[in-house]
Amino acid sequence: MRDMHRAVAIVLGCGLFAGVALARTDAPVAHSQFHVELGSALTQPTSGRLLLFATDAKAAIAAAKDGKIDEVDANPFGATQASVAAREVSRLAPGQGVDIDVDALAYPTGWSQLPPGDYFVQAVLDTNHDYNYGGRGAGDLVSQVVKVHLPAATPPSLSLDRVLPAREPWDLPTRYFSDTTRKHLDEARRAAQPLDVVSPALSAFWGRPIHMRGWVLLPPGYDPGAKQTWPVVYATHGYGGSAASLAGSAAMVYGAMAEHQMPPMIWVFLDQSSATGTHEFADSVNNGPWGQALTTELIPQLESRYRMDARPSGRFLTGHSSGGWATLWLQTRYPKIFGGTWSTSPDPSDFHDFTGVDLYAPNANVYRRADGSAYPLVRDKGKVLASFEAFAQLERVLGEYGGQMASFEWVFSPRGADGRPLPMFDRDTGAVDPAVVAWWREHYDIAHLVQANWPRLKADLDGKIHLVVGTADTFYLDGAAHRFKAVLDGLGAKSDFRFLPGKTHFDLYAQGKDRQGLLKQMAWEMYAVARPDSERKRAAAAP
Repeated sequence: MRDMHRAVAIVLGCGLFAGVALARTDAPVAHSQFHVELGSALTQPTSGRLLLFATDAKAAIAAAKDGKIDEVDANPFGATQASVAAREVSRLAPGQGVDIDVDALAYPTGWSQLPPGDYFVQAVLDTNHDYNYGGRGAGDLVSQVVKVHLPAATPPSLSLDRVLPAREPWDLPTRYFSDTTRKHLDEARRAAQPLDVVSPALSAFWGRPIHMRGWVLLPPGYDPGAKQTWPVVYATHGYGGSAASLAGSAAMVYGAMAEHQMPPMIWVFLDQSSATGTHEFADSVNNGPWGQALTTELIPQLESRYRMDARPSGRFLTGHSSGGWATLWLQTRYPKIFGGTWSTSPDPSDFHDFTGVDLYAPNANVYRRADGSAYPLVRDKGKVLASFEAFAQLERVLGEYGGQMASFEWVFSPRGADGRPLPMFDRDTGAVDPAVVAWWREHYDIAHLVQANWPRLKADLDGKIHLVVGTADTFYLDGAAHRFKAVLDGLGAKSDFRFLPGKTHFDLYAQGKDRQGLLKQMAWEMYAVARPDSERKRAAAAP
């Protein structure tokens, strides 16, 4: 699920929506049109997914802090919910325009069904087809926000006249940093080595060079000529994260190590983002052998280059959300390589509870329970903010791939005849495909696989699973964690599960005034495994 970096932009407080509007042929529908041009100041033809966003003008102004509306965007959790329409554009030249039918593919409904009134509208051309994953970004074309009265007598026009610039990885939003992080930011930048390695295994799978990217963060006092080695933490981000967001994590960790709030270790921050979402470092028939590439190519290469502790007791994993699932997967899939995972709020580790839905139930449906009520997907402080259906329908309009639900399918599903992963559920009805789920179970249901293979796994896996989740997790991920714990308890396995009362997906790490207190605590727990005789220790008990 989306991680903290993407969640900074989320404003909580919306209701549920009926779903996506698609053109039908069995009844006449009065469709509305907009006209979008490529600004004459732009010199090259382009292509992409054209997205049009509209929001009620009066409500938007009331919600804005200064009354200014510089951007209109869609968000399934937004207090002021925007409508969005989309179409693919194969070629758009400077000065040329294209019409978009805002009723053909739209969310939450066709724009002809919107209440009459004034709306703020903005157009975006998603040139990289990655809006679903990270929103608008470098290279995307955007228009000015225009006030339009709907319904309009003639098709309104917008001009894509601005190209969004690229952002440097270390151009970080320091207003979110602690004083410790700010104090050591320049040192952290020097200590973080860019990681960019071409994987032979992944390149062979895709037929083109595939890079493994991220950062290697060296601790204060690291000496490449020293005899000593440092324990290593392999960390990855959640859905929506990137190499840029990992730079912020590296800055925080370095500052904490410099102030002795965390033990001295080498941190390898791994970027698991891709065109299809997050690849989870799983060996997938759709995404390729990412786990193999990490364990047989990248880790040996790093250990030959840096003074890393190359024993299993010196290699650790940690990640949050989708990063939590990835690290839980790596630990259970490659138990001989890693000395333990500290996975927080992981995506579902037992598909009997897939954010609240039992995928194995007869006639399973991710949109509706047997009584017809909607399955929620997002909550905050006991209030449901978005349904599974609303989330999936918005994702479908924003793009054909790269969204959270599609990302799961690119990792977990078998490949279809068209070369794409088979959908786990019908986007119109929510009906689950039991054949696809059966594949998911035998290949990626962590609880099932651990249970089925426990005699073989026990010697190398027992005691290495550490999982922390809040009892009020925003995406209901505590349910699957409880099920996984029950499986391990039934096997007599040693494990460490912590269900933090009242904690959500986004405040899990906070301990008192320290927003990263949990991460620091987990780092000391790792260090105690790697260096049990060291005098450099901190009590592992939570405050």
